[in-house]
Formats: sequence, structure tokens, C-alpha cells
Amino acid sequence: MSRKDLVQISGAVQNILGGGRYQIKLDNGHVITAQLSGRMRRFRIRVIVGDRVQVGVSPYDPTHGFITYREPPGSRPPAAKPQS
Repeated sequence: MSRKDLVQISGAVQNILGGGRYQIKLDNGHVITAQLSGRMRRFRIRVIVGDRVQVGVSPYDPTHGFITYREPPGSRPPAAKPQS
């Protein structure tokens, strides 16, 4: 599945699980399990409890996702780019 197929949802890190997994509480109230995307691991972006993140969720398995962006404190998420 490509990155374009993922649904982007915002949420907050609720708990750090073992093995590089995180428990994320989404803005709509659901709680999912997510892991860091490859780029975030590559550039060693640290995510801690309480951070606001954007999660890419597959429409086929809405209980699992990939953390694709960590929002800096006090800022808004980046605007979505139009797809061509």
C-alpha cells in the first residue's frame, strides 16, 4: 500500500509500548497502535508521551497506523498538498 492510500488523522501520544510502538488517542476518541515511519526513524525524530502527531491509518485496518509527522508544540499541522 502506498503512502497516498493512507488516511491522515491527528492525535496525541498516550503511552509508549515496547518495540517502537506507541498508543495514540485520536481526535475522534479512538485509540490505536502506531509505529514510527521509516523517515522518522532515519532522522531520529523523538516522540514522547503528550506529543501531538499525525498518523497515517490504512482504510483496511483502522486499528494500526504509522506516525508520519510530529507537530511542534504550539503550532498547527502542515497543510495537505493537493494530489495530482
